[in-house]
Amino acid sequence: MAPPYGVISNLLKKRRVVPFLGAGASMIGRPPGVAWDVKAPDFLPSGLELSHLLADEAEFPSSDEHDRGDLARVASYVANVVGGRPYLRGRLREVLLAGAYRGGELHDFLASEEMPGPLVIVVTNYDTLLEQAFQAAGRAYDLVVYPADRREIANAVLWWKHGDQEPKPVSPNELDIDLERTTVIFKMHGTVHGTVASQSDEWDNFVITEEDYVEFLYRLTFNAAIPSIFYPYFRERSFLFLGYGLRDWNLRVLLKNLSKHLAGDRQLEGDELKSWAIQVHPSHLEERLWQRNNVEIFDCDLNEFVTRLRQRMKI
Repeated sequence: MAPPYGVISNLLKKRRVVPFLGAGASMIGRPPGVAWDVKAPDFLPSGLELSHLLADEAEFPSSDEHDRGDLARVASYVANVVGGRPYLRGRLREVLLAGAYRGGELHDFLASEEMPGPLVIVVTNYDTLLEQAFQAAGRAYDLVVYPADRREIANAVLWWKHGDQEPKPVSPNELDIDLERTTVIFKMHGTVHGTVASQSDEWDNFVITEEDYVEFLYRLTFNAAIPSIFYPYFRERSFLFLGYGLRDWNLRVLLKNLSKHLAGDRQLEGDELKSWAIQVHPSHLEERLWQRNNVEIFDCDLNEFVTRLRQRMKI
C-alpha cells in the first residue's frame, strides 16, 4: 500500500502532525552503495559505520559483528574502559562536524514556507541538519535538548530561545513555550552543538552509551525526560515517524511510552488518532511492533515519500 499522502498533507496543513526524525532521516540524499570515509567524509556516517569506527580505534575486544555493530555497547566500552567520557564526546564532535554536511529534501521541506507553522519536531539524531535548514530558510525556532552530558543539571532540559547564544537549564515540568506561536525542535537524545570553528563542546550532549539509554528511559518513566508541556500537544496529534527502525530495544521502549499519548484519552474503540511510519524494507517483526502501537508502517523510500508529500501539499 502507498502512504496516505492526502490524509497526511491535510493534517500537516492543520498542524495536527508531529514529525519524528530518526537515523534514516540523516541518510537522506546519500548516494546508494557509497561507503563512508572518515578521512574524506562527504556525508554523515550511519550508526553502524560510527560503531565500527569507534570499535576499531578502541580495539574493541570482540570480533562478533553483532557486538561491533552495537553502537551503545561500543560507546560504553570507549567511555568506561579505554577513553573516558570526554574522549568519546570529543571524538563524536570531530566526526559529526568533519564535513560540510547538508540535509536533504526532508529537512528543507520541514523548514520551508510550504510547511504551516509552528510545529513541534522531535529528533533523535545528534547532527544539526534540521537546524541548518531552518537557519538557511530564515525561519525562527526554539531548540530544546536533553542534557545527557551535564550531570549538574541532570533533571533539566536545555532551552535555547530563538536567537539566544546560551541555553537556559529548565525543569521539564517548567518549560514555558507558547506552542501556538513557536516552532520547537526537540533533540531527545542530545546534539552536537555549534561548529568546529567554535572550538567549544560545552553544550554537546549525547545519549549514546548503554548507561545513557538506561538513564534516559528511567527519566522517561517518571516523565522527567520529555517536557510536560509537550504531552497535551502530542495527545491531540498524529505522529509521523521518518527514518526509524525498531531493531533497537531503546526505540521500542520509547515507542511504548509514547503510545500512551498516541491514544490520548479516547475511550471508544476505533477513535484513536492514526500515526504513520515510513521505513524501507521493514521486517515482519517491525511491522508487528509498529501496528501494536497503533502506527501504520509503509515500505517506502524516504526521498520518494517527501517528494510526493511535498507535491500533495501544494494541492
